[in-house]
Amino acid sequence: MGRLAEKVAIVTGGGSGIGKATAKKLAEEGASVVVTDVNANAGHAVVDEFGGSALFISHDVTDEGEWERVMKETLDRFGKVDVLVNNAGILGTGAPQNPEDLSLDEVRAISRVNVDGVLLGCKHAIKAMKGHGGSIVNLSSIAGIYAVPSLVPYGASKGAVRQLTKSVAAYCGNQKYGIRCNSVHPGIIETAMGDTVFNFVFDDPDKGREERRQAIPVGRLGQPEDIANAICYLASDEAGFVNGAELVVDGGQLIQ
Repeated sequence: MGRLAEKVAIVTGGGSGIGKATAKKLAEEGASVVVTDVNANAGHAVVDEFGGSALFISHDVTDEGEWERVMKETLDRFGKVDVLVNNAGILGTGAPQNPEDLSLDEVRAISRVNVDGVLLGCKHAIKAMKGHGGSIVNLSSIAGIYAVPSLVPYGASKGAVRQLTKSVAAYCGNQKYGIRCNSVHPGIIETAMGDTVFNFVFDDPDKGREERRQAIPVGRLGQPEDIANAICYLASDEAGFVNGAELVVDGGQLIQ
């Protein structure tokens, strides 16, 4: 029996990167997994890899009506929701993100996905879980903890997720719902988004990648599976006494 046997998990942004690795890990540990993504082709491809009881639902996390639909389809199919992984997020549109040149449109675009999407996910997961308890895992970033001057709106959005997570955890505790809520803070992970970070932050992305690798105490950049493993722990009953916490998974970058 896997650590998540008989649990039902929703993973947003599950069509690629960390979301895909997380959906795969949760399925391997016995969960029935619902993958959601705005990219239907990618989402269907992930579910096809798993087979079995996996389900894909097309989903824009900024649309509250779509959150209601995702929860309804999940409940109709599996009868409950035990885990929500709020993974869907964007780095930005490519517009400048330093505080002098950024545009309000860029700030709002990032916030809609990274903050509003997470808040809506928490809202509707609480409604689905409060009869039996559950675990919400929100993806933040080390950019929500330390300064990234070239990614101001992105960092602000991830800092908001950090605080939102603690408030949700406290609220659910006060209401005696049995719902835990924790945040995961990845460092630089080798995904398409990770590649984009290097393009944003460094004039020479290849040189920047090597400099960053050398600065990480464990001596390598992160892999999506590193984050998936952390999420799986927080989703499982093994983390039953972990609530309102922020789990940094960065190879030690923040201690330098």
